[in-house]
Amino acid sequence: MILEVLPFLSLLATLASLPRLLLGPGAADRIVAAQLAGTGAVATLILLGAATATPPLYDVALVFAALAAVTGLAFVALSGRAR
Repeated sequence: MILEVLPFLSLLATLASLPRLLLGPGAADRIVAAQLAGTGAVATLILLGAATATPPLYDVALVFAALAAVTGLAFVALSGRAR
């Protein structure tokens, strides 16, 4: 029962970062919101995979986690170069 509700709650928590992602005052605020949304998406996919017994969702979550890490590194590298 609880396993069916958790993905929905995780998705709601992920959507809470959307205003900061769209309206953030600076680039750093937006990238932190994007990282939070990526983490929430990974959590939602893992919970959905567990709730529906669909192991391929774990692979998609792993790809999202890798993309989020690369995005954060790219932001740090590019923001340091702009100065």
